[in-house]
Amino acid sequence: MTKTVLITGGARGIGKAIADEFAQDHDVAITWLSTQPVDLPDSILALQSDLTKPGAAGDVVAQIIRRFGRLDVIVNNAGQVAPSPVDAHDAPALRTILDVNLLAPDALLTAALPHLEPGAAIVNISSVNAVLPPMGAAIYGASKAALNLWTRGMAKELGPRGIRVNAVAPGAVNIPEDPRPDDLTELFVRETALGHLARPEDIAAAVRFLASDAAASITGEVLTVSGGYRL
Repeated sequence: MTKTVLITGGARGIGKAIADEFAQDHDVAITWLSTQPVDLPDSILALQSDLTKPGAAGDVVAQIIRRFGRLDVIVNNAGQVAPSPVDAHDAPALRTILDVNLLAPDALLTAALPHLEPGAAIVNISSVNAVLPPMGAAIYGASKAALNLWTRGMAKELGPRGIRVNAVAPGAVNIPEDPRPDDLTELFVRETALGHLARPEDIAAAVRFLASDAAASITGEVLTVSGGYRL
């Protein structure tokens, strides 16, 4: 059965890989904020949206329903990564991290819920930093830890409706548009059991599995895809 899949932040990096994966055999919509999609197939609905703004989530869902008539899978990939040094509290910047990484997925779920049927799936993109606090960016790590807890909480609340909620936690991933310097990549590689970093396509494959009927009895889980980082 062809499903309709929404990927937030789907114009580049991991989000684009997820969109490409699902676009092979499903209807796909993506949101983007500042990075305009390029070379996008006409079959993919691309919506510019700031999901932290009041009403934005409802507008996105409404446009998807008008185009495809249904919504089956939401992938909350859009994220805000920013430093939060302990000696430089910046309340507006820190609030943006929480707004994007935690509150936007909640707003989107609320807007989409009337359209989600039993068998629908939510997949959140978390991070290994939810359990391995990044130096100088603890608020980012805390936002992903909160997203993990929200994942479990929504799985519990939505389970009776037949809606599953899971997360994928990538480790360090080099994206084609903005790879890390070789020396930094090597530093991360030395910390992995498999001796290589996960690729965006690896994250996309994990998301597809959790969204699929093959994972029909999996909910409330956080699947780490990191090459065995810091085992």
